[in-house]
Amino acid sequence: MAKRWISEWRPDDAAFWEGGGKKVARRNLIFSIFAEHLGFTLWTVWSIVTVKMGDYRFSTDQLFWIVSLPNLIGSALRIPYTFGPAKFGGRNFTVFSALMLLIPAVLLAVAVSDPATPYWVFLVIAATAGLGGGNFASSMANITYFYPQSKQGSALGLNAAGGNIGVSSVQLLMPLVIGAFGLAAAGLFWIPFILAAALGAYFFMDNLTVARANPREQLKIAGRAQTWIMSLLYIGTFGSFIGYSTAFPLLIKSQFPEQASLVTLAFLGPLVGSLIRPFGGWLADRIGGSRVTLVNFGAMAGAVALVWQGLAQHSFVLFFAAYMLLIATTGVGNGSTYRMVPAIFRAKATAGLAPGTPAYEAALVVGKRDASAAVGIISAIGAFGGFFINRGFGSSIAATGGAGAALASFAAFYALCAVVTWACYLRTFGPVPSLAAARV
Repeated sequence: MAKRWISEWRPDDAAFWEGGGKKVARRNLIFSIFAEHLGFTLWTVWSIVTVKMGDYRFSTDQLFWIVSLPNLIGSALRIPYTFGPAKFGGRNFTVFSALMLLIPAVLLAVAVSDPATPYWVFLVIAATAGLGGGNFASSMANITYFYPQSKQGSALGLNAAGGNIGVSSVQLLMPLVIGAFGLAAAGLFWIPFILAAALGAYFFMDNLTVARANPREQLKIAGRAQTWIMSLLYIGTFGSFIGYSTAFPLLIKSQFPEQASLVTLAFLGPLVGSLIRPFGGWLADRIGGSRVTLVNFGAMAGAVALVWQGLAQHSFVLFFAAYMLLIATTGVGNGSTYRMVPAIFRAKATAGLAPGTPAYEAALVVGKRDASAAVGIISAIGAFGGFFINRGFGSSIAATGGAGAALASFAAFYALCAVVTWACYLRTFGPVPSLAAARV
């Protein structure tokens, strides 16, 4: 059972960790994953609902707007959600954020129950699904405190992957639920699980005193250059994951209408991207997040080219295989970039200090607090990529009838991200040193 508030927490102390800290951290991770998973399901539920809205006669571009808005609102909400655990406690804020998911769940059921519901009402109600997107930032900011530096990549990767799989859960289960019980069930289905997540967090999670911080002080992290560099890279990784995952069903339906029944396979994309995310964190723990990230952006650009080939040849098999590869690379990049964040701020905080000294230990606490604050801002800015990708596809299809123009712009952006990664974290020469020596 949770202790509500834990006043002593030293995960980097091996004796403390093995003497019980690991067990407490694991318990908090499990219930954090459950709540975050549901956040993702509600955040992305409209990716399937829009495919089933044929009776409303909305255009493909209008449907992409409905899918895009939760990404936009969820991205913005991640900033205040980042500071929730530090202000109110990780356990307390997880209970609150889980209960807030009742709003989009109930409103979705209300909206689709009336065939006369106007388009603008759908936009407003879809926007409330953004509440689920905010959960990721608070969850990651909280869990980063529970684990030692050596296990940050794996722990954060598991936490994020457990949440990310929520996209796959929606795309796998909702066609079956909607087919059996109607569109309203796409919202009502999740209510018992939301209540279970809130109760689980209440009874089994903990607040950490060491994680308490003044949000105003934490916001100072927005003035750090590294926060914005990593935000750019995270647009390329997580923004791509959430964007491609939520766009997948509509993209299949609009570009391969003769294969519309295969929309049921769309869940495989986010499933693969989610399951491979811990591997990206694990690999980054061993060879360095910046190295993995650099290579991965090259792989993402190549995968985009293959997706374009599949569309140009109107080959569903090539398109589907390439799209799966593309989402898989976003998962690897999610894990590696998130591993970079705590390493960067740890390196910055402890620069010039001797390990084992009181000053070094104090700097570690500062570095972890900075990383926790930065995680929220980075995840917020990065998530905007999901909005841009959906709007890119919608605008490209509306203007040209195809997605080629959008894919070309995505590939160019990944090339830019690769250059930034090399220049800031791997370059070993030049007047302004990178963080290569810190093995970020």
